[in-house]
Amino acid sequence: MTAEHQGNELRIGAISFAHMHAHSYARAVCALPDAKLVGVADEDENRGRAAAEQYGTRYFSDVDQLLGSGVDAVIVCSENARHKEHVVMAARSDVHVLCEKPIAVTVSDGVEMIEACRVAGVSLATAFPVRHVPAIMRAKQMVDEGKVGEVLAVKATNHGRMPGGWFIKRELSGGGAVIDHTVHVADLLRWILKDEFKSVYAEIDTRFHDFDIDDCGTLAFEMEKGIFATLDPSWSRPRNYPTWGDVAMEIIGTDGVISVDAFSQHLVEIGDSQRPVRYRGWGDSSDLALVADFVSAVREGSRPAADGVDGLRALEVALAAYESASCGDVAVLNRVDC
Repeated sequence: MTAEHQGNELRIGAISFAHMHAHSYARAVCALPDAKLVGVADEDENRGRAAAEQYGTRYFSDVDQLLGSGVDAVIVCSENARHKEHVVMAARSDVHVLCEKPIAVTVSDGVEMIEACRVAGVSLATAFPVRHVPAIMRAKQMVDEGKVGEVLAVKATNHGRMPGGWFIKRELSGGGAVIDHTVHVADLLRWILKDEFKSVYAEIDTRFHDFDIDDCGTLAFEMEKGIFATLDPSWSRPRNYPTWGDVAMEIIGTDGVISVDAFSQHLVEIGDSQRPVRYRGWGDSSDLALVADFVSAVREGSRPAADGVDGLRALEVALAAYESASCGDVAVLNRVDC
């Protein structure tokens, strides 16, 4: 199903501004010449009305009303545990979906979302914007071209500030820093290495904050082709850190090493605000590229850069890490067919 019949602009709605990335995606839609943000649905009326006013669009108090308003596609940025509800609703209304990561909080929810979109013939994309960072894309190209020879190992980090709010309520988030930050890097490893995860061993804890959800971990992976990888996903950056965090990798091969920092393109701004030092990114916007890719996929009826299955595979890795930490042993990945 494509949206070519709808005219020049793809009509996109936003379901919830619970996740902070919703603002970046809304700005991206507004910046694209072939897309239009036509509505915001949010059960939090104050938040929803404020977002609708900010982006010059209409507020809907009910998701069904938004879906019935003639939208071609929606971007889902609700709490993680509500992704399934909203994606399935969109699919049943024949509306394409870009869903914030993690795709869901359980594997069964992810499978149901993928199947609902497949039956409806609509696109389901997972929001993995780091795939669209030029430095990451260049690193993948170098691996594809054999610049480092045979890849042996990868060392990765994904640090960030603790987001608070519903992110630290397990019933809404599905977990803490590990589920929040593992899925990005798990997706990059699958994509860059063209490989699947075989097993994971994880040590997970709460060391930086006073709550009962994880804020740090150390994960060790074995890939199907024998590549070894490690990841440090954490909410370890202090509140006044100049930026939200990082995604960095060292890709180690038989003929060389690639060191890549996804967010090194920034200016340093020093001022008198609550955070006197801030990083201001420059260069291409990965969120804009993500939304542009989604719009193109819907228009052309093609596969988005990261689809629902990619989101599910990354979720499986994060959930296996929790399983490993719980049992104190290696967890073997059992990928669900979908």
